[in-house]
Amino acid sequence: MTTEKIENNNIICAVIKSDEKVITDAQSALDVLMSAKYEAGTKNIIIDKKLITEDFFMLSSGLAGEILQKYVNYGGRLAIYGDFTHYTSKPLKDFIYESNQGNDVFFVPTIEEAVEMLTR
Repeated sequence: MTTEKIENNNIICAVIKSDEKVITDAQSALDVLMSAKYEAGTKNIIIDKKLITEDFFMLSSGLAGEILQKYVNYGGRLAIYGDFTHYTSKPLKDFIYESNQGNDVFFVPTIEEAVEMLTR
């Protein structure tokens, strides 16, 4: 895993890059947050959805809630980018919509939009 530092509007974001999934459970998600804080000096995380276990997107697993609660508790903000159109679950679509209305968790198609959401 590598961390690329991006700054926009004087706000730093850490773009997480990897050839394999880096978020597979709550502890690995917390590790990503702490790595970004240490390596890039930020708690604003941008990550490709491909780097997150699919269990995250099955709300019944409880993993998304557990991870996002940890991020909120530690002051982390998260933008996940990628294609979410193939998900048919109404609860997941509602969750994505509601998340995008807030200030801490975003689901967007591109890195550029992720940067924009975290640095506005």
